[in-house]
Amino acid sequence: MSKTELQEKRGRLVTQAREALEEIKKNTDEARAKELDDRHDKIMGELDALDATIAREDRVAKAEAREAEERAKQRPNPGDSEHRGDEDTDEKLEYREVFRKIMCGVSPGELSAEERAVLKSGVDKGAEQRIQSTSNSAGGYTVPTTLANFIIRSMAAWGPMYDPGICTEINTTSGEQINIPTVDDTATTVAKHTEGTALTDDGSKDVTVGQKVLNAYLYDTTFVKWSIELSQDSIFNWEALLGDLLGERLGRRANTELTTGDGSGDPNGIVTASSLGVTAASATAFTFDELFDLEHSVDPAYRQSPKARFMFADGTLKILRKLKDGEGRYIWSAGDVTKGIASTLNGRNYSINQAMAAVATGNKSILFGDFGKYYVRKVGAPIIGVMRERFWPDLGIAGLIRLDGELGDTAAVKHLLHP
Repeated sequence: MSKTELQEKRGRLVTQAREALEEIKKNTDEARAKELDDRHDKIMGELDALDATIAREDRVAKAEAREAEERAKQRPNPGDSEHRGDEDTDEKLEYREVFRKIMCGVSPGELSAEERAVLKSGVDKGAEQRIQSTSNSAGGYTVPTTLANFIIRSMAAWGPMYDPGICTEINTTSGEQINIPTVDDTATTVAKHTEGTALTDDGSKDVTVGQKVLNAYLYDTTFVKWSIELSQDSIFNWEALLGDLLGERLGRRANTELTTGDGSGDPNGIVTASSLGVTAASATAFTFDELFDLEHSVDPAYRQSPKARFMFADGTLKILRKLKDGEGRYIWSAGDVTKGIASTLNGRNYSINQAMAAVATGNKSILFGDFGKYYVRKVGAPIIGVMRERFWPDLGIAGLIRLDGELGDTAAVKHLLHP
């Protein structure tokens, strides 16, 4: 199905979902209302799946464009007197094929000049090399550097709290403690001066400075092993596949800690660090008015931030999609992923975070505020290690990350609490 057809199908689904909800009136009998409600949920599930398909198609198209550009760069230069082999040979020499030779025990010194050139072209010259030795001849080329991009992208996709577009990212090359000074002077007033009187000097208006601390907690995937037979015989690019899977594992754990971590030996998660905005009247539901109360529990200075947004789990979004304002208009807007228009809630951006609690007794189900005030400290990039000798003749790969998180100002992000 072409992208145009996908877009047209998306438009039809949005229209059908709207029609299903519009048909539910106060006088609609219960059986018919349930039928329409189930139909709406089914259509929205198809819409979510279609949005994901469109997004994947866009990513594949971009990846193909980058691949074509890389291939163009690696083609022989007609003006170069150096012999580079015929065209057919160049087409066959791909990074993953040469890398597979290395993974299967071929020494870098045994590769041809063309193969070594292809292998070197796949290495990011600016990337940090974390390998058994700083010498490439001792194993440097055995690390699948393509994994770095896969793993970071996967972590951001599976964990919105790891996304620098949502929170404030602090990158460091080492893991020493970072102290962040804080100050809240918003409640301090200025007195009116009376002519001829001395200024008050009792220390009551002194500025109080606090401190937040960012450490570097380490999380790892443990080793994943696969056989040398699989590496030799499989048609799959195993380094890319495992890079995606390890990225998802690290992303889920990092997102959970940055969301609900208790701050003791782990990051202080944003839900844990947030302050109470509003307590819902119901233990299992919330109203549009309560969402308004949550928004306005956050100071306007924070609400105006470009990173101000809602955050909740997907199950909560399902409830929010059906909420209407006093005029009968839906407060959730579908947006248009094909045009880069994001879905919004009451005109606000939102993020789906599956680490957040569901709508239930005693849970904090919805966050709102300036997520730019939440600091995510990352020590370098995620590290990928590939072992050949330790598991010989099989192969092993593992990933790890170092990070921490803290909310700089607890007034910047607030939560809705169910009694």
